[in-house]
Amino acid sequence: RIRHLAGLELLANPADEPRHPEPAAELPPRGEQSRIPEVTPDGLSPEVLRAAILESGCLLVRGLMDRDEALRIASEIDRSFEVRLGLGAGEADPQGYYDELVPEPPLAIDQRDWIQEGGGVLAADSPRLLFDMFECFERTGMGRVIEDYLGERPAVSAQKCTLRKATPDVSGAWHQDGRFLGKVRSMNVWLSLSRCGDVAPSMDVIPRRLEEFVAAGTEGTFLSYQVSDQVAADAAGEAGIVRPVFDPGDALLFDEMFLHQTGSDPSMPNPRYAIESWFFGPSAYPEDFVPIAI
Repeated sequence: RIRHLAGLELLANPADEPRHPEPAAELPPRGEQSRIPEVTPDGLSPEVLRAAILESGCLLVRGLMDRDEALRIASEIDRSFEVRLGLGAGEADPQGYYDELVPEPPLAIDQRDWIQEGGGVLAADSPRLLFDMFECFERTGMGRVIEDYLGERPAVSAQKCTLRKATPDVSGAWHQDGRFLGKVRSMNVWLSLSRCGDVAPSMDVIPRRLEEFVAAGTEGTFLSYQVSDQVAADAAGEAGIVRPVFDPGDALLFDEMFLHQTGSDPSMPNPRYAIESWFFGPSAYPEDFVPIAI
């Protein structure tokens, strides 16, 4: 709750004319399998991130979180699911595995049923795991990198910061998040907590920068913001479509223009655990979203 109140203060006092940093002169090498620029935490900087976003639409950070810590948090996600099921309406877990955030009026969170059906729990509703996530970002300097990249101190959104368990039967839907977020300044940290991409679902991605929204809601889609397989293939062009393999603790960084979907196959033997955390600059924060200061 304290972080939420601090987030409201950030939105009330946004930066004037925030700017992205100048991109690094040299792009990080692309992974042989991922075909995406890759760095380790030591090589991560706002300038490197900017260069990767402008060239490939994303940056893969290997080992952002310690492997054992990632696996531990994955098991804790299962625990938060179990605790949620055992609580009655309005009840909270004293150990912090599940305690629903009640934002300041007129803000409200009304997506919980949809998040639960999709195999997730809002990180803001699991204070114990939200704390662990922020501690990781503090240790690795991720919060500072994103702040310098956006040119202003960011806040995550309660509605767009999710602890997820994706089973292999979950199908993907191509999309660009900016289509329903509006005009924002953003950076998403998609942090894998388990091996995925080969033995568990990961993501299918278009490893190139898109400056505009591609056609959505066309033939072959069932959502207004969904992009068809054919449109995605056309947008990929020579870059092609990639399904990166992630190890526990690896993270993919991208903004609202990035075209991607869940990359799954029913033959995969394992579920995938991950944390998706969207950071937004207060000068262009999505309307009606609940801010949480990092």
